[in-house]
Amino acid sequence: MPINSDYIITLSSPTLKYTGVEILNPHGARIAHGVTAIVGPNGSGKSTLARIIERGRNFATNKIEVSIPDIRIRTIEFADIHSLTGFKAGYYQQRYEATMNDEVPTVGQLFAERTATGTWQRLTRQMNLEGIEEKKVNYLSSGELRKMLVINALFGLPDLLILDNPFIGLDADGRASVNAAFKAIAEKGVSIMLLLCDTSEIPDYATDIIAMADLTILPAGTDPDTLFGYSTSGNIPARGNGYDYNDTAQIFSLTDCQVSIGDRVLIPSVSWTVKRGECWALSGRNGCGKSTLLSLIHADNPQAYARPVSLFGQRRGSGETIWDIKRRIGYISPEMHLYFNGGNNTVLNIVAQGLNDTVGMFRKLTPAQIATAMEWLRLFRLDSMADRRFSTLSCGEQRLVLLARTLVKNPELLILDEPLHGLDMARKREMIKVIDRMCRRDNTTLVFVTHNPDELPACVDRRFDLNTVSADAHVGQEPLSYT
Repeated sequence: MPINSDYIITLSSPTLKYTGVEILNPHGARIAHGVTAIVGPNGSGKSTLARIIERGRNFATNKIEVSIPDIRIRTIEFADIHSLTGFKAGYYQQRYEATMNDEVPTVGQLFAERTATGTWQRLTRQMNLEGIEEKKVNYLSSGELRKMLVINALFGLPDLLILDNPFIGLDADGRASVNAAFKAIAEKGVSIMLLLCDTSEIPDYATDIIAMADLTILPAGTDPDTLFGYSTSGNIPARGNGYDYNDTAQIFSLTDCQVSIGDRVLIPSVSWTVKRGECWALSGRNGCGKSTLLSLIHADNPQAYARPVSLFGQRRGSGETIWDIKRRIGYISPEMHLYFNGGNNTVLNIVAQGLNDTVGMFRKLTPAQIATAMEWLRLFRLDSMADRRFSTLSCGEQRLVLLARTLVKNPELLILDEPLHGLDMARKREMIKVIDRMCRRDNTTLVFVTHNPDELPACVDRRFDLNTVSADAHVGQEPLSYT
């Protein structure tokens, strides 16, 4: 049968396989030339389908026809930053420890030839990345990392470019710039597949939409909005760790704090005080220093010892250990996920180890810790995955596991840095509700970072804007302005 040139990819096999995972294809899906959005909830098989198209075309089990001889296909995922740079930090705190970063390359060293081109200058200007060449790669924010992946992909364009959740973690300007870049290369004849878990991210220039659910490619015309029906189960487990969470009214205070690396000022002088039970939004554009600021609070950045930083009513460096601090804080960030090395551990073990306040170090668990972890897995409907290896989960499922790990000890301070990265639209809604109920019930103090005001829990009524270094203590229900 001749290949239909209207389609760049034709998937003829009723079952497509890759590394032990099967995708059902009962309707013979086809990928048209242009921009195709592949939309579905977490775990629906979108990323596996991309790997099949890129790397599994020659498998005997997969009958796949292409309309372009010697087709060039490239998939871009957030984790690809390691293969892009040739560097991976041993642990996520490494970026804050200057003596551990002597061998870490700068962006300019990695992309020396490209940085001299007009294309590089135009793209970095479009994406507000001027001067990025001077930064070491592990100092880049998650938004800057995503932009760098996109810029790299735009050099030597393939015939088909597959992008896995390219918009998450980007500020408003970043999303606009990336969308403009994708639209421009599509107009040059490059086909694009966007793997999305939120229908609001489908761009207006998409020419086709394919829905997926339960490792199945659904019939053409399926409305993807009907696929997102996730909900949590039961009540939030009660706080039961035995800690006294009323020893001080002040949770943390920064007074005229400046953070620098060598001669480079990452954050200008900032002052910010947060009291018990307050719920704050921390806002600011990609790369302005939000995660670095939070590292002073979460005891990851040694510069806190040389700065006027007080945590839980005690000045840093006055005798407390980092574990005294970390046991009182629940923390999650995109970087934590990127460098998380729990791939060979089970979901249950990873969540339960959240009670031990460590990342990458695993201790013997008690029966009580296992029981508490299972309560949270049941709440998040992850209990059926308890014995699965973390590395076998989709990115969104991994994110949900790390959220459960963050919340499992029901801490007095929650620092949630882009906590909903990679979650589909239904799971986002449910996690927002869980965080809101938890903060209201237990008088939990919250710092929530997001570039999307719609992701903020209703309990958030204060904002600290790092773009202008200002605090608005009474935001109320007014819309938050994000740039």
